[in-house]
Amino acid sequence: MVTALALNCTLKPSPSESSTGVILDLVLTELAKHGVEGEHVRVVDHDVRPGVEADMGDGDEWPKLRERVLAADILIVGTPTWMGHMSSIAQRVLERLDAELSETDADGRPILTGKVAATAVVGNEDGAHKITADLYQALVDVGYSVAAQAGTYWNGEAMHTVDFKDLDETPQEVADATATLARNTAHLAKLLAEQQYPAPPA
Repeated sequence: MVTALALNCTLKPSPSESSTGVILDLVLTELAKHGVEGEHVRVVDHDVRPGVEADMGDGDEWPKLRERVLAADILIVGTPTWMGHMSSIAQRVLERLDAELSETDADGRPILTGKVAATAVVGNEDGAHKITADLYQALVDVGYSVAAQAGTYWNGEAMHTVDFKDLDETPQEVADATATLARNTAHLAKLLAEQQYPAPPA
């Protein structure tokens, strides 16, 4: 069974409605059509401390989330757009994932090698393309692979107040992009589960 973990990097704690949560649920629904079992976690509901270590101590709740990250074959990072950038919560997730660069498997590969990542971005201002690019770079840097067209997003009309969660239906373009993300991401995850990247020379 291929598994996915969707990290919702909204700034709003539960039970507030989250547009990021809505688009992540769409991604998980599409992934399920390809046999992927997923779960959705709102990061801000956990006390994730700033830092670049796997465990920052003093009540840090990232280690528990980290266990779920490492257990999942697919990681989807979802973020709202704030001032043209990803949320501070999404940036913190990337900073915490940086610790995995020093972790390797029994064959000397970075511990996240062979896992697959995808992204989802929402906002009623511009920035989705840049945020997607920044997320791609960071996730690949720590070891994830990214499939073709593995990002979905929605940008509302600039300077207006309509959020993704307020829409009566999902725009067809977003639905199509999300379906492509799921199809390609599930395919790549299954391929890598069967044939891992080669180990570095001894």
